[in-house]
Parts: sequence; structure tokens; C-alpha cells
Amino acid sequence: MMLRLLANVTLSLLANAIGLLAAAWLLEGFSIESVSFIIAVGIFTLSTAILGPLVLSIAIKNATYLVGGIALVTTFVGLLITNLLSDGISIQGVDTWVFATLIIWIFSIIGNLLLPLILFKKALGRTTEE
Repeated sequence: MMLRLLANVTLSLLANAIGLLAAAWLLEGFSIESVSFIIAVGIFTLSTAILGPLVLSIAIKNATYLVGGIALVTTFVGLLITNLLSDGISIQGVDTWVFATLIIWIFSIIGNLLLPLILFKKALGRTTEE
């Protein structure tokens, strides 16, 4: 149980790091200082981990039609919190906010799908063989 939690946290941190780096690389108005990068990834991961279930709960109670967009809303709010709490991240312009949210969301999904296959290949191979 604890090992699974540690693996999930590791995957989330790595996937979010990839998403933030992709946004910084692809968007002119998005930048992260290298010194603050680890802190920004930590804040973003923690805020989205806490916000995800909260936003989902609110959507289920008040607006079920929003359930499909929960990950995008969570990503945006997590990015907002990270921007407010970390001096090392800078996001300029509404279009950058929108595209950064989409890029981080997409890369986070891809990372969460592919990283387990890369990082935990041996463990996954053992569980499928048993």
C-alpha cells in the first residue's frame, strides 16, 4: 500500500515536471527559473492532488456536466496557486494561461500513462507473469 502511494507520488511529480517544462519550452510567455523549478513542481503537484477530489466533489453536487473538465480546471487552479506561491514561475497573458493549462494537462496525462511502463517495467512484468 505504501509502496503504491510512493509510486503514484513519484509518477505525479515526474509527469507534472514534464508538463511544466513543456509549457516553458513551448510558450513564450511562460517561464520557470531553474532554481525554483523543484519548488514549483512540488507546489503544483500538491495543489492538484488536493484540489482534484475537491473540485470533483463540487462538480458532482452542483454541475455534473463539468465532471469531464475537472482535470483541466484542477490543472488551471494548480497553476494559479503555483504562480502565486512560487517566485520562480512567470505566466504572461491570457492565451499563455490557456495554452499552459492545456499543455501541462496533456503532458501530465501522457506522463502518467507512459512513465509507469518505463520506470516500473520490471515490477509490472512480474505482476503480469504471476
